[in-house]
Amino acid sequence: MPLARFAIGLGPFLLAGCSSSSPGIPNIFLISLYYNPYTPTYNPAQADPGVSKAIANIVGRAHLEARVGYFGICINPDGGAWLCSNNASSLASQVSVDQDPLNLIWVASTFKDSIVFPYLIIVAIILAFICFLLLATFPGWHQEEDEDGSITSKKPFPTRFVSQIALAIVFIASVFVLVSVLWQHTASVAATTIAQDLGNGSVKSGVGTTAMILGWFSFALLIVVTIGLLVMILTVQLVEDELLDG
Repeated sequence: MPLARFAIGLGPFLLAGCSSSSPGIPNIFLISLYYNPYTPTYNPAQADPGVSKAIANIVGRAHLEARVGYFGICINPDGGAWLCSNNASSLASQVSVDQDPLNLIWVASTFKDSIVFPYLIIVAIILAFICFLLLATFPGWHQEEDEDGSITSKKPFPTRFVSQIALAIVFIASVFVLVSVLWQHTASVAATTIAQDLGNGSVKSGVGTTAMILGWFSFALLIVVTIGLLVMILTVQLVEDELLDG
């Protein structure tokens, strides 16, 4: 039960990333895009390698950084405080053209609206919570008086039907989290690579480490809960079979 409770608690933290400027929340993001001059990468596949110089002239001294979460975007125009909102238009209205000359806020909004899909994680959280409620119905330890008057502690077996339902629910939740985290990881890496190549020499990007850790750790915890329930069901079945044979 503690593992299931912990797994349920990680999901909301992941979904809350970049939803507000509260301490720590802007650090939970899927991708970040920011202006940062560096030596452009040359490749023979570039038809016009000199475009990086034109982009650098457009960017100028911009230092804005945009971070994308499941339900919000955070920007830092000049290295000061973070501005967070789920409305990209309101964020864009708070910066000047010189602070975001390549429209990174719009690019971040496009990624959030067109690629990010949080609903699998939401369903997984609901399923994990239902599993937690089912686990709470399992009988606990209680004391009984034997025929000779001695008191012993006993713990009845949970019903097989409830155990199997809990196992099925937590397994489905694990699959949903796995699909969502893989989707999140693949999409984030692809988006950051393309964005950095387009802004060659002026724009850098990165994948949010904290969000990745939260996602994969949630999946690992749900898998542990799934294996634990499976082992318990098989053990109870073996014990019941031995009692019947005896």
